[in-house]
Amino acid sequence: MREPAIIERVTTVVIGAGHAGLAASHFLSARSIDHVVIERGEVANSWRRERWDSFRLLTPNWQSRLPGLAYDGPDPDGYMTTKEVTQFIERFAELAGAPVRTGTTVTSVRRADDGYRVTTDRGEIACRTVVIASGACNLPSVPSFSEAVPAGVRQITPYEYREPGRLPDGGVLVVGASATGVQLAAEVRASGRPVTLSVGEHVRLPRTYRGRDVLWWMDASGVWDQRHDELDDLTRARRLPSPQLVGTPERATLDLNALTGMGVELVGRWAAVRDGKALFSGGLRNVFSLADLKMNRLLGTFDEWARESGRDGEVGPVERFEPTRVPASARWQIDLNSGEFSTIIWATGFRPDYRWLDVPVLDEKGHLRHDGGVVDSPGMYALGLPVLRRRRSTFINGIEDDAREVIAHLAGHLSGRS
Repeated sequence: MREPAIIERVTTVVIGAGHAGLAASHFLSARSIDHVVIERGEVANSWRRERWDSFRLLTPNWQSRLPGLAYDGPDPDGYMTTKEVTQFIERFAELAGAPVRTGTTVTSVRRADDGYRVTTDRGEIACRTVVIASGACNLPSVPSFSEAVPAGVRQITPYEYREPGRLPDGGVLVVGASATGVQLAAEVRASGRPVTLSVGEHVRLPRTYRGRDVLWWMDASGVWDQRHDELDDLTRARRLPSPQLVGTPERATLDLNALTGMGVELVGRWAAVRDGKALFSGGLRNVFSLADLKMNRLLGTFDEWARESGRDGEVGPVERFEPTRVPASARWQIDLNSGEFSTIIWATGFRPDYRWLDVPVLDEKGHLRHDGGVVDSPGMYALGLPVLRRRRSTFINGIEDDAREVIAHLAGHLSGRS
């Protein structure tokens, strides 16, 4: 008679060894909750494998902080490279003594009478609670009409892009005007290639405002501390594109005006492909006006905070910026068979990958149903998602408060208090 497989038992399984999963481990250890952290690759795997060569954080170095660890280098106003981010997270893993199992892939998480069963390619683990910290950017989000793009045009995503020299000769069509899209459009254009950028909804911000990094204002004024349960439209807040920023030594602003100044052509949102032609929506003027309006409204909020808090004397004078320039005649269609473009870069966002999650906790768009990281299944939690508990949740320096509160709830669940 065949003996049953031995199942390992632990109180909590954390899935993912990025900064979010390691922060969960830190607070689990502080509460003496036994746990393991499962990672399919290495610690900080996405930073090692899924960033282009020139990538830098959008946040200044002084904002890089994790529980018990803060940036202490010589360039507080600079922006970390991928190598530096990886080293920072590795250092945190060592300081936290996180029980990480690298090279272990989770293939299934399912409910069980006493909690969950986590199946990996190295065996099965029974646990009472699960923390999903696998990230929100596991898979590129590419529109289905990409299948109709002619075969002669190479299509890549930011995961596959490394640097302009690896692209085929010829023009490049970048799709998406969030931080990733504008950065790649600028880098490819600087290499001498013709670049066209397809622009939809976007968030415009200056790199610096009144002499300070714009993210200093977000931090100091308390905008980043706004809680998820205080927002009028939480779903929209969680799905906003990342702001048009780039981390460079000169702290330059990279908005659409900067791109047109470099010679990048702007077209509207890519809506469809028909007979080998890319069709773009009109209304660029309205899209630009809305982004400008929201930026100026936010800057006004900063000005009001500076006045009311008595900080006006510490910063420069009030600034306002030139409206986004509207092209005289933006193209509505481009023939993709003409040879004008050799490459399309889909900078159209990312989505999580929960194909291994065999618990009914996903909405119709494949996102976790959760309330501030408390997933819609008892004993299941999430960390590292946009606006999880606060607006700052998206960034590395936002994980400490999120992880502390989520693990507190988890501990209450284990003790029967929640």
